[in-house]
Amino acid sequence: MSWEEGSDLVACAQIVEKADTERFASVMAAPVAARAVLFPIYAFNAEVTKIPWVTQEPMIAEMRFQWWRDALDEIEAGGLVRRHQVVTPLALVLDAESVGLLRQVIEARRNDLEKAPFEDAKALKTYLRATAGGVMQAAAYALGARDLRAAAHLGYAYGMASYLRAVPELVARGKLPLPDGRDSAVQALARDGLQVLGEARSLRSRMEPAAGPALGAGMMAAPILRKAASMPAAVGQGALMPSEAQVRLRRLWVGLTGRW
Repeated sequence: MSWEEGSDLVACAQIVEKADTERFASVMAAPVAARAVLFPIYAFNAEVTKIPWVTQEPMIAEMRFQWWRDALDEIEAGGLVRRHQVVTPLALVLDAESVGLLRQVIEARRNDLEKAPFEDAKALKTYLRATAGGVMQAAAYALGARDLRAAAHLGYAYGMASYLRAVPELVARGKLPLPDGRDSAVQALARDGLQVLGEARSLRSRMEPAAGPALGAGMMAAPILRKAASMPAAVGQGALMPSEAQVRLRRLWVGLTGRW
């Protein structure tokens, strides 16, 4: 690895550490070779995710989304790629398949420009499959997985858990995050996430072992979704995350068993 490549990976790691602590922790628990793949993908996600929140001007946000679309086009073309601390290492780990998955992330993230809630639960689920699901599939594919069903399902469940956790922050930022905020509707979303998580677990054995680190970020999906299903009021209270001690124990258990 050249000095420049190493510097870019450090920059990607710093972006992820600041913006996405759960994914950062999962990467740091992964083999060193996997980190060089995962950090650029997660840094890309962090950079795209923040776009709607760093400007109040929709046109500027659209221009920034377009910048990342163009970067992905360059990577897919296989020729000269713009010099950038995330794009440069990202180009080393993506191919046309994973580029397509990350394009879906960009398009779905444009929904965050809207303050209005999703039209219905189906629209929210489609958004989560494209965002968290797309990122996890791209990460798994880049690590060698070719059956992406487990990654797609776990990514969706992880996305649902993360989205429910983020509800108070989204409300504070002026967005109406839930198509239906009644307890019964929140419980339905959480239970759907748990059902899809079960489908992911049933497919776990079909995942290539080398791609396992891509799924590590989803380790907290189960306890968060279970709490949202049993105590929907905890969503609005921002009280879904287990204690730090419980998180550490679960991280250790998942690391030892590979079971999320």
